Amino acid sequence: MSTPGIDPSVPPSGSGCVECEASGGWWFHLRRCAQCGHVGCCDSSPSQHARGHAAETGHPVIRSFEPGEDWFWDFPADRPVRGAELAGPQHHPLDQPAPGPRGRVPADWQRHLH
Repeated sequence: MSTPGIDPSVPPSGSGCVECEASGGWWFHLRRCAQCGHVGCCDSSPSQHARGHAAETGHPVIRSFEPGEDWFWDFPADRPVRGAELAGPQHHPLDQPAPGPRGRVPADWQRHLH
């Protein structure tokens, strides 16, 4: 049985937020689109790119892309959902800090969180 909005065969787009990497920005935590693999920054991050991706594409479900976290979230339903094991890797590299990426996080980063 498949869950709408989840494609277990698609790998993540990379190890960091696609839009933050392109713009020189930074993130607090990372989220992975369970449908297309797009990696975006979380709702606490300054730019909230994971939610923006979901709104722009209609891809409803994300999975945490943080080490030790395996939960899924359905944006339109605003609730957690069950999901299948996704193609690896399951999280960003262990040596990548949160917030990240290294060298771009401002000293007062906590003031910028939502």
